[in-house]
Amino acid sequence: MTTKIAPKVALVTGASRGLGSALAEQLALRGWHVVAVARTVGGLEDLDDRVRRAGLPGAGGLTLAPMDVTNDDAMRHLCRSIHDRWGGLNLWVHAAIHAAPLAPAGHIDQKDWEKSLATNARATGMLIPMVEPLLRARDGTALFLDDPRAGQPFFGAYGATKAAQMALARSWQAENAKHGPCVVIAEPAPLPTATRARFFPGEDRTKLADVQAEAARILDTL
Repeated sequence: MTTKIAPKVALVTGASRGLGSALAEQLALRGWHVVAVARTVGGLEDLDDRVRRAGLPGAGGLTLAPMDVTNDDAMRHLCRSIHDRWGGLNLWVHAAIHAAPLAPAGHIDQKDWEKSLATNARATGMLIPMVEPLLRARDGTALFLDDPRAGQPFFGAYGATKAAQMALARSWQAENAKHGPCVVIAEPAPLPTATRARFFPGEDRTKLADVQAEAARILDTL
């Protein structure tokens, strides 16, 4: 009798664009089943198309979950569904971010500030308790992506809320150092993403790292 091996399962929040999308794609091509979460349906469909076009033997599957990480009920329902279907997670990649337009601290738009807080800080604080039991069930790993901008001119909204996100991640990392889940914080190389283009318009993008190569490098370190 052949024993069916359960797939490795990854949850990627912020999977429709940039490095989050590349990490989801690399995981699927390596045979993982990826639950890809993002608000942008078109971006998730593009991810699915790329994985299907690759047609690699042994490639994993994708579950597309078009939802907002700031919607607590939706994310709670998703985590419950992951538990019911797979019993846990081997990996959580948290790449969801709101990149507010650059502005002097005295001129930050209130809506951008609220959205930055909701996406970058509050959602992370809500998701960690939801995802932690799923990771513990499979001795899993959480991956966060650092982008230290706190204190830099005009990065007030993004820098402050991203720093808050990373403070949460580092506290979680220290708390679980002995018993898990493992929490990994990576600082990616500069990449030609839409987020970076908003921050550095006119930059020579040919000098930036390849997104897929950087995704593969980060996964290889886990």
